[in-house]
Amino acid sequence: MDVYRHMVQEGSTLLRRMEISVAEAEKRTGKNTVNMQEIFTVYLIETRSIDAITEGHNPAPDSLWRRYSEFEILRNYLLVTYPFIVVPPLPEKRAEFVWHKLSADNMDPDFVERRRVGLENFLLRVASHSVLSNDKILYHFLTEEHRWKEVVYETGFQAKADSRIKALSATFRVKNPDKRFTEMKHYSDELQSLTSQLLRVRARVADRLYGVYKVHGNYGRVFSEWSALEKEMGDGLQSAGHHMDAYAASVDDILEEEEHYADQLKEYLFYAEALRAVCRKHELTQYELEMASSDLISKKQQREELATGMVRTFSFKGMTNKLFGQETPEQREAKLSLLEEQIVQGEETVTEKTVECEEYVKGAWVDMQRFKEQKDRDLREALIGYAIMQISMCKKGIQVWTNAKECFHKM
Repeated sequence: MDVYRHMVQEGSTLLRRMEISVAEAEKRTGKNTVNMQEIFTVYLIETRSIDAITEGHNPAPDSLWRRYSEFEILRNYLLVTYPFIVVPPLPEKRAEFVWHKLSADNMDPDFVERRRVGLENFLLRVASHSVLSNDKILYHFLTEEHRWKEVVYETGFQAKADSRIKALSATFRVKNPDKRFTEMKHYSDELQSLTSQLLRVRARVADRLYGVYKVHGNYGRVFSEWSALEKEMGDGLQSAGHHMDAYAASVDDILEEEEHYADQLKEYLFYAEALRAVCRKHELTQYELEMASSDLISKKQQREELATGMVRTFSFKGMTNKLFGQETPEQREAKLSLLEEQIVQGEETVTEKTVECEEYVKGAWVDMQRFKEQKDRDLREALIGYAIMQISMCKKGIQVWTNAKECFHKM
């Protein structure tokens, strides 16, 4: 558990030493693990030393290509290695909360571009985190194209990841839950529910908005046809029709910009799961401590019963002794000796689990507070940005009808 003691000082993050970007995406074909031909996307990661830039040099960035699945390996490694940290999520693998004009195809160029932005955001989040950014595996991921997988698998994280999934999905009840973590877990459930509702509403609004804008194209067509019929009014009607056509066409760019804000909300939809995992891991740590304590109490009670010959609670063993006679002094001594050993081991286990639980709580609570500040700042900015965009869109609509009015005045 040394990792809890190495909460690195703010200011020594990797992002202060290195420029990181996911510069482009490229479609490729190749054979998968079962020797079948497949099409996949790779992403170009570019890095450059900040020191070299500040010293007046402008070196070409180092670059390498990574698949989405490699980003998944990196994140799974971070989840296992730093269970007390709210690890930044990856962008979605396939489009969710789509409206009818938005492609759900994960090879669609617009979707690939948004995912490129999301992957860059993931790397910037990790590289600016005071603990995650100083992990050697992250540095290998960014700088070693071929050998990094060997290095990450050598850590044995995969076996830990499998046991983590089993442990976190197991059913158990903590006797003395930490109220702060219980409340945070409830908050993560609510955050996930509300952001998903908001994204569904936004998708429905986008569908309706698209229809409203595109139907304005019918004004353009009617005004254009009408202009051919009129002599004095013709030019005015034709010009008004052009404004309506432009208005109808503008919705594609508007809704593409909206997807940017939707992706920011989706990030926090996925963050909710990361927050829940930290709370669930704390429950597991607390549960293991409670089980170790309960086992130790049981062993001490058995020792007392053996030493005094008094059985406090009903047991099958006690009934057997009454029916078939008591143990010999030698047997009792042997059992007492074994129990003493088990009690010593149990006390060591309880001490270890207590320290582990206390350190987990300390590390997790610090990171959850960091996450809360980040979330409040990000969502405030995203919602303000979205409102500004809606206001701008309405102003453009007003301008279109103002221009049309001027056209009609000139008729």
